[in-house]
Parts: sequence; structure tokens; C-alpha cells
Amino acid sequence: MSRRILLLLAAAGSAALLAGALAFQYLGGLAPCPLCLWQRWPHAAAVALGALGAVLPAAWVAGLGAVAAAASGGIGVYHTGVERGWWQGPATCAGADVGGLTPEELLARIMQAPLVRCDEVAWSLGGLSMASWNAVLSFALAALWLAAALRRT
Repeated sequence: MSRRILLLLAAAGSAALLAGALAFQYLGGLAPCPLCLWQRWPHAAAVALGALGAVLPAAWVAGLGAVAAAASGGIGVYHTGVERGWWQGPATCAGADVGGLTPEELLARIMQAPLVRCDEVAWSLGGLSMASWNAVLSFALAALWLAAALRRT
């Protein structure tokens, strides 16, 4: 299989993970937490790198794709640890700092956005949360990107 094909397959994998996340959000009604959103950005970068790799199938493009996919996987592992209580998540995951707000401002803020916590599992399959599945699949995609980087043609 050529480097270009491997690049496109890896980018398509990231596109599929993004599409799945958006489907859970907009069709399934599961609002993402901040860590969920963080996991999406590296996949968006991987999709862009796949588009670049279609016209310039260079090893460095594949290497950057591997870094992007691994970054999403790393964030997924971190998020999984937060969900399982292994470590504390960032302050943005537990709710905003509301110390200086009036009761009316606080109520307005609550009514404007859903409160989604990073330490609660919204959906799971086979005992793994979406963050865990993202980590597993992202690391598999990183391996595919690495295979493309190591391919001679």
C-alpha cells in the first residue's frame, strides 16, 4: 500500500471519529465537556494533514499526523483518568468560577449553557467511555500514520 493511501486512510479515520463525536452531540444530545472538545482538535489537524498528504505525501506530513493522533489519544487517556477518579481534571471541567457573580448573573449563565462535567461518563460501550474509545482508536490511527511515515513510496 502506498504512503498516500495510508495517509488518506489515517485521515479518514480521524474524520470518522470527528463525525461520530458530532453525531453524539447533535443527534444524540450528548453535550461535550471541555476535555471532549480538546480531543477533537488534534483530529481536525490530522484531517487537514491528510488533505495535505494527498498532494504532498511526504514522510514529515505522516509524522505530524502521527503526533496529532497520538495527542488526541493522550488527551483521551487523561480524560479517562479523570472519569475514573485516578486524578483531578482541570478546573474548567468542574464548572466555571462563579464567585463574583450576582444570583441573577449566575442563573443567566446556567440557563445559557449545559453543565457537562469531565468526571462523569455520559456513554460507554464494553466498559469503555467515549474518551477511552477515542484513546484506543487514536493510538491505532497514530500507528497507521507511522506506517505511512516509514513507507518508502
